[in-house]
Amino acid sequence: MEELLGSNRPIKRVSRKALYTRLEARINYLRDFLDFNTADVEALTTGSKYIKALIPAIVNIVYKKLLEQDITARAFHTRNTADETPIEDFYSEESPQIMRRKMFLRWYLTKLCSDPTQMEFWRYLDKVGIMHSGSERMHPLNIEYIHMGACLGFIQDIFTEALMSHPHLSLHRKTALVRAISKIIWIQNDLIARWRIRDGEEYADEISTIPTDDKEGYVGEKKVLGDSSTSASSSDDDRSSIASSCAPSAAPACPFADLAKSVSETKIWAGK
Repeated sequence: MEELLGSNRPIKRVSRKALYTRLEARINYLRDFLDFNTADVEALTTGSKYIKALIPAIVNIVYKKLLEQDITARAFHTRNTADETPIEDFYSEESPQIMRRKMFLRWYLTKLCSDPTQMEFWRYLDKVGIMHSGSERMHPLNIEYIHMGACLGFIQDIFTEALMSHPHLSLHRKTALVRAISKIIWIQNDLIARWRIRDGEEYADEISTIPTDDKEGYVGEKKVLGDSSTSASSSDDDRSSIASSCAPSAAPACPFADLAKSVSETKIWAGK
């Protein structure tokens, strides 16, 4: 709703209460404020194949980072970054538990390439926020906001470097893709913070929530992830992809770093 104030200056009315009690109102406000528009949707639609091609490498880069610090590595054992229980033997990247978690991240990043014009897309991102807040009744998972925010920033940085260094996309398409994916990541960041911050807590009893007792790998009755054998197979593909597209150094390298020299040197764009 817009009104004219002062010297015929239009101003949009925003209900503060709705921002904290209605997910749709919150999403509409964020999309409007960030100017997430049809150009962004078009960029994601036409460029999703480039994002999807990055996913196997990104998954491995992210989990390598998560397993570098004990506070995030411990959470795979305790499901709680606030739990400082000593762990004698941390999981490795090849552990079945980590391979399974990689499948969740693969699905999540793939979901970012689906249709952001549908509220189901944003409800899923909101569920990601609540499921990491320790609020679920069954098997609570409490990953404190500092780690969630840092991980999102890390993923955004990888996307930015990889897309902007693509050797064939025009600068216009690179910029459009980076802008679109960055806006989605920032809205995801808000939907994680939403379940952590106290702003609007006076409306706590009126906040509309979604069921939080879904089994892992399911959204409602729909299974979205495969079994452990599929996870292991997909993880092998991830390792193959990242090994052929990233420099063998301690610091993560851009998956497209070698493309400028020879497209045949990487499997990421093979057959694309």
